[in-house]
Amino acid sequence: MRITDRHGGVSAEPYDTRNLGGMCGDDPEAVAANRSRTAAEFGLDRVVFMRQVHGADVRYVTEPFGDDPPPLDGVCTDVPGLGLAALCADCAPVLLADPEAALAGAAHSGRAGTVAGVVPALVAEMVARGADPGRMTAMIGPMACGSCYEVPAELREEVAATLPEAWSITRRDTPALDLRAAITAQLGRAGVAKVVHDTRCTIETADLFSHRREGRTGRFAGYVWLEP
Repeated sequence: MRITDRHGGVSAEPYDTRNLGGMCGDDPEAVAANRSRTAAEFGLDRVVFMRQVHGADVRYVTEPFGDDPPPLDGVCTDVPGLGLAALCADCAPVLLADPEAALAGAAHSGRAGTVAGVVPALVAEMVARGADPGRMTAMIGPMACGSCYEVPAELREEVAATLPEAWSITRRDTPALDLRAAITAQLGRAGVAKVVHDTRCTIETADLFSHRREGRTGRFAGYVWLEP
């Protein structure tokens, strides 16, 4: 399980430099070069990227989708050496693995996808293919933290009605959402007890892309794969 940052690529401003997102306005050749360079650094020949739509659809995969990926926010595989990537710039990359069952998964879990239940859906898909939540390790990557992710009060109440753990306030005592707490709770309810965190806040961390901080910007990614 690995998390990239914004350094070491070829993209120009405002995507400088390791932008891995193909739908944010960057030069497609630069994105392709960044993806190829990152895969090589991780020892991967093939990587699955999704067309992320802030939903809860997940799919089992055995190969990359190519130039026209379907609208998905979660993928899992049992193919060794096939990388799975979740692109983010304030949303959470959530990576899952059950090495004994030889299954790995990746999800993009922003506000809408978290409420819709993309992470529990991914756990369920992996369980259906032989994984055991009690054996799984989950990594929740960097995201907008609960002290920075300011939202209208009405939206906070709407989300908290489904996920009470998401209720939060900013350092200025304004309404906020804590998606890390909500996703952690979802994993716990799904039976996944071993959860590790990269607790960096994207809004506060200049080494990571943040849509809220920068507006037009690139995407970092969480990668997971099974060793061949």
